[in-house]
Amino acid sequence: MDATTSGTETIQYCNIPEQPIVGSLVTSPRPAFLRQVTCSFFRHPANFAPDYDLSIAELAAHDMCQKRAIFRPMTPEQKEDLKQRCGGSWKLVLRYLLAGEACCRREKSQAIAGPGHSIAVTSTGTVYSFGSNSSGQLGHGLTPEGNSADEYRPRLIRSLQGIRIIQATAGAGRTMLISDTGKVYAFGKDSFGEAEYGAQGSRIVNTPQLVESLKDIFVVQAAIGNFFTAVLSREGRVYTFSWGSDGKLGHQTDPNDVQPRPLLGALENIPVVQIAAGYCYLLALACLPGGMSVYSVGCGLGGKLGHGSRTDEKYPRLIEQFQTLNIQPMVVAAGAWHAAVVGKDGRVCTWGWGRYGCLGHGNEDCESAPKVVEGLTDVKAIHVATGDYTTFVVSDSGDVYSFGCGESSSLGHYNGTDGEGNRHANVLKPELVTSLKQVKERIVQMSLTNSIFWNAHTFALTESGKLYSFGAGDKGQLGAKLGENQIERGSPELVEIDLSS
Repeated sequence: MDATTSGTETIQYCNIPEQPIVGSLVTSPRPAFLRQVTCSFFRHPANFAPDYDLSIAELAAHDMCQKRAIFRPMTPEQKEDLKQRCGGSWKLVLRYLLAGEACCRREKSQAIAGPGHSIAVTSTGTVYSFGSNSSGQLGHGLTPEGNSADEYRPRLIRSLQGIRIIQATAGAGRTMLISDTGKVYAFGKDSFGEAEYGAQGSRIVNTPQLVESLKDIFVVQAAIGNFFTAVLSREGRVYTFSWGSDGKLGHQTDPNDVQPRPLLGALENIPVVQIAAGYCYLLALACLPGGMSVYSVGCGLGGKLGHGSRTDEKYPRLIEQFQTLNIQPMVVAAGAWHAAVVGKDGRVCTWGWGRYGCLGHGNEDCESAPKVVEGLTDVKAIHVATGDYTTFVVSDSGDVYSFGCGESSSLGHYNGTDGEGNRHANVLKPELVTSLKQVKERIVQMSLTNSIFWNAHTFALTESGKLYSFGAGDKGQLGAKLGENQIERGSPELVEIDLSS
């Protein structure tokens, strides 16, 4: 999201021939068309009075838009504004809405592997948290003794009763949740722009609190990066908190500023469907009339902005390499130092700092522009997740591949030491995570810790809502208490929680 994290469905576009509604359809003062409009697209009566200037295809697309949860409550003026923002067509609005739902698992179950703590959202919008609670980031409040205790089993956040959560994100010592009404709740460190180990954010919030500065913005996604936080509105506008000094994100702000600032520049009039935040940089998947594109802004160290150089960008800039590769981006993922994209055709591209082989190209070289992962040529990917020098790819068959740093059990290939105390070697090319094959169920989402300061853990979510965890677990972030002197687990084990309910 992502931050930044989700299973992706195939997006069905409106391929209905353009057929204008002509006068022959209107044969009486109360035309039959007002009583029933049907076509092969939706095969049932439309639930709105038609605009006779629209084609059948546009009417069908509008009817499908009306069924989307974030579109339905919009005012007519807001809907028209979104239509113009998307390019003046209801078919383009529908594509925008479907793309956002697919890449962000909006209103579906999801699991977030944060730095030392974990968040799990069920398909009905209830939220569980577990792991480290050093800063109140689990949202359970204080114990009777006035302390914040770690949790080794998933625990329901009871103060959210009656609120349906559709998206979550986690950073170091902080958590943000998005409701189906566009409200944002935050808890943990009271800072939107703090570094993972910074001096700011001394105030601790132990239970979910409404973010007042966002109450007038209908938010559908949030992403926590290092030094900044970003949110995405229903209309596809991006806002950022903090790290605006020296115009780093297209605006000037104080590091402690808690007011959302619109991301200026190229994306001001282009709808964005997904954001992903890494170490001091932000990716945005944008929906243009001609197709999907990716923009990046922030720190260019290691080439992670994807523009063929390592220079910083103060304003969002289009990553042009996807046009050269003839790839239509559908999902973006921002790791700490590297990034990845899944294309509509199932190809995967990676770029940035290639340390430990996290780009999957068979070496540890940096790539300053997106490059196709050739080791996945025979795989049609639907989802990608990135962390600190680690990458996971989910195929359309539910198989999972990973590559990158082998020092951590979070990669999925770890089987202990080699007898001489050495860990698994780094994985330079994609390898099938055979331990997840034993789950015998289709994997739809992977999530792993995206932090340079915390040992990583990983979640694998199945189609039926079962959650498996592996990696670092010393704080309870795996959803289970490990054995004495054990700090990590190398193979996936079922977490005692059902995310389908």
